[in-house]
Amino acid sequence: MLSADVRLEGDGVVLRPWAERDVPQLIAIFNDAEMAYRLPVPAPFDLSAAEAYLVTARRAQQTGHRLCLAVTGGDDLARGEVMLNVAAGTIGYAIGPAYRGQGLAGRALRLMTGYAHTVVGLSTVYLEIEPDNVGSVGVARSGGFRPTGGEPVFVEDKGRRYALHRWAHADPAPPAAG
Repeated sequence: MLSADVRLEGDGVVLRPWAERDVPQLIAIFNDAEMAYRLPVPAPFDLSAAEAYLVTARRAQQTGHRLCLAVTGGDDLARGEVMLNVAAGTIGYAIGPAYRGQGLAGRALRLMTGYAHTVVGLSTVYLEIEPDNVGSVGVARSGGFRPTGGEPVFVEDKGRRYALHRWAHADPAPPAAG
């Protein structure tokens, strides 16, 4: 089970659990055409979608399946999200349109990757990225992820079928063999 009070800090970012006070920011972050295009979130992403998102994120964390944390710059204002799917060993990230270009996604990805390796104990973590998502590819590279070269995973969402290519990050300090 994942701790309900996970808070990660470093490199000028703080990753913390979503809270009720974040509902307006959830809407500002996810109610965007590109977010709706790239992510499996409702469009429009309104008040009811934000409230449902909070419930789903909390339930997933309580069951130990997924950890969804708000990305802040240390001032507590949520600017995006980083998510760890424990069972799949995947990380996802999204930064609101108004906050892009500040390196938040890369810094949040590095923090979550370290957490996945050292606390959760995942020897390898993955990203799944559309090849034309240039920003996300840049974030992956900045986080030390490399393409696996495997076959893409095909997904269908909101009537759109697309390919996600896997990127991997291996734990640089795997546990010593007994």
